[in-house]
Parts: sequence; structure tokens; C-alpha cells
Amino acid sequence: MKIRRILATAVAAAVTTPVVLLSAAPAFADTKPGTTAEARNKKPTLDELRLAVTKAQAVYDAAVVADSDAQRAMDEFDKPTNPLAVTLAAAKKASAEAAAAKVLADEALTKAKDAQAKLPADAPQADKDAAQKAVADAQKAADEAKTTADTKAAAYTAADTAYDDAAVELSRTINKAQKAKADALKALDAAKKELADAQEEPGEDDCDFDKNFVTTLTGPTKVTAGTSGIFNLRVTNKNKAGGLTFDEVGGWADAFSLDDGQDKYLRVDWSTVNSPKWQPVDEEEGFSSLSAVKPGGSFDFKLKVTVDAKAKAADAVVAGGGGYQNKDGACGFTDEGAYAEFTVVKPAKPAPGKDTDKGDGNTTEQGGSSKTPVTTGGTTGSTGGTLAKTGAGSSTMPLGIAGGAAVVLGAGAMVLVRRRKAGADA
Repeated sequence: MKIRRILATAVAAAVTTPVVLLSAAPAFADTKPGTTAEARNKKPTLDELRLAVTKAQAVYDAAVVADSDAQRAMDEFDKPTNPLAVTLAAAKKASAEAAAAKVLADEALTKAKDAQAKLPADAPQADKDAAQKAVADAQKAADEAKTTADTKAAAYTAADTAYDDAAVELSRTINKAQKAKADALKALDAAKKELADAQEEPGEDDCDFDKNFVTTLTGPTKVTAGTSGIFNLRVTNKNKAGGLTFDEVGGWADAFSLDDGQDKYLRVDWSTVNSPKWQPVDEEEGFSSLSAVKPGGSFDFKLKVTVDAKAKAADAVVAGGGGYQNKDGACGFTDEGAYAEFTVVKPAKPAPGKDTDKGDGNTTEQGGSSKTPVTTGGTTGSTGGTLAKTGAGSSTMPLGIAGGAAVVLGAGAMVLVRRRKAGADA
């Protein structure tokens, strides 16, 4: 779903929260690449992409018609009633008949010459004159037959050439039409894909930080190793009555330790009133509310942070963010993420003589989970007022990379925060 892409950008916003605490990189807070008018103009709008699809469709439709017309022309050409075929057939027949007539004329000339040659020397002059006339007449007929045969042969050759040329031209037309059709289809598919990608991954023209989409994160300040703590990620619609309703909201969260090598001992699961079963946070899909949030309303995502019994005592952070997607295509994401600090503590050693098999009702055995916070010694969290805008537009980085960024940026920053606090208290 499109909201998954939006959540990816929300992640980028959420993980920078600890960095802002340091005030070490003001450029992060003030720089938001790709949102200037010049940058926006470089990327086609959805309307422009739809128009491109319409134009590409028109070109393809025309190419289909042209290809169909070319194929139909070739089919008509192949019929014996085709004028060129009729002319060719007639010329072929006439040429054949003229050639046959020439053969007969040549044979008659040969006979006349033979008859003349066989006359004896003392033959009557009348016979000699008749033989001479017969040869002359046969010669004239042979010459006329040759002229006629040559003319008919030339006509046949011309008709045959015209037929072949027309066939070749039609073949070229078909090839061009088929290539144009294939190219038009390729262009149409590309235009459709570009539009689909733009709709699936909203651009900065139609999806951006929304100050009325606010997230807060609260929870226990301590979680005992081997148990779980329940945190609450709340998304709030700050629009006034009559304003925009968020048709579907979603979120993302991760927990990381400020002690190197301890992240592997932290796991985050989520649930909502609509999905009460605990589920692990998917790095690629996050989680969704499956319900709308009206102006002034809120929706809560429960986050269960489970700490393995092998975890060392250390400071840790839960960071989260979210976004929304409406049916009409409107979308946005929190421009100020949320975080909550907590401390991983080791279980208290039982006093001598105490029964060590009894729990306090608030925790579970190692590997298990608790439906309530392990400790209730207060809550801590952001109200969304200290997050920098990272400039991550709606063409977002993969959530898996974002999760890594949470560890690198968030954990490193919080370590420095802790050290600063310790230095200030010294």
C-alpha cells in the first residue's frame, strides 16, 4: 500500500530525534532538499503524468490502426483480383502467346528458306519468284512476331516489377507499422509505470510533512532484563473540526541500546484495538491502524519492548513515527517524530531465604512477554517538539536501511547526550 512508502519517510524523521537533542547539526533541521519550487518543477506532476499516458495511449491506438490497415492492404494485395495481379497475369499470358507466335514465325521462315534452297537451278522462274516471295513474307512475319514478343515480354517484366515493388513497399509499411506499434506500446507501458510509481510512491507535490499529524511516545522509564515494557505511540489529528480526516494511519518503531552489541537483545512488537494480537514490527511494512482518525482525534499503537534476560544494564531508546493515507490520494507524515528513553536494569537479587520462584505479577519468565509495563516508575517521551526535518522526501529510503540509521544516528547521539548530562552533573 502507498502508506508503507509514507511510513518509510516517517522513519527518516523519527530516527533523527536524538540527533537534534545535541544541536550538533543545525543544517539537518533547516535543510529540506527537493522542496523548493525549482526542485518541484523538475519532477512531473500526477496530472502531467496522466496526460502523458493519455497521449501515449493515443499514439498506440493510432499505431494499432495503422498496423491493421497495413495488414488488410497486404491481404487485399494477395488476392487474384488485385489490379496489379490482374495486369501481371494478363501480361504474362500475352508474353507467352507472343513468344509462341515468334517460335512459329521462326519455324515458318526456316521452312521457306529450306524450300527455296531445294529448288533446282533449272527451276522455272515463276517457282523461283514464288519461293523468294515466301521467304520474304516469312521473314516479315518473323520480324513482326519478334517485335511483338519483345514488347509483350517487356510489358510482362514491367508488370512483374510493379507487382514486386508494390509487395515490397507493403512489406516495408507493415514492418514500419509493427515497429511503430511496438515502440508505442513500450512508451505507453513506460508512461503507465511512471504514473503508477508516482501514485504508489507519492512525490513531494502530493505528500509531505504535515504539522497536523503529530506523534507522541510514552512508556516506562525502566524495563527489567527478561521482561517486557509496554509503550504507547499515539498519533493525533491536530486539524480543527471540519478539517482533514486521516482515513488510514500507520507507524514504525524500533528500540536500540546505547551500549554496543546490545541491540540484539531488544525486540519490538505492536498491537492495536483493531489488531490486539502482538506482532513484530515489520521493517518493510511497519504497522497500520485500519481505522480513520477524525480532526481532534487520536489513535494509539501499543509497543511492547521485550528485553532478553542476557541484556546488560544500559540506557536505551524507543523511536517511532508515522504517516497517513487518504482515499482521495492525500497523504502526509509526521514532521516531528517521537522517542522515549528507558533504562534496562538487571533483576534484583532475592534476599537470603526468600522464595526465588515467585514473580511480582508484572513480569514473565525469560523469553516470555508481559501485558503490562514491568515498572511504573514514571514515563518519559517526546511531545514531538524537538525533531529535525531531515529532508527525506516522499521518495523514501528502504525501511531496512532506515532501521540501521536509527541505530547509528540515534544510539550514537544518545550516548553523547548521556555523557553531556554526566559531565554537567559532575
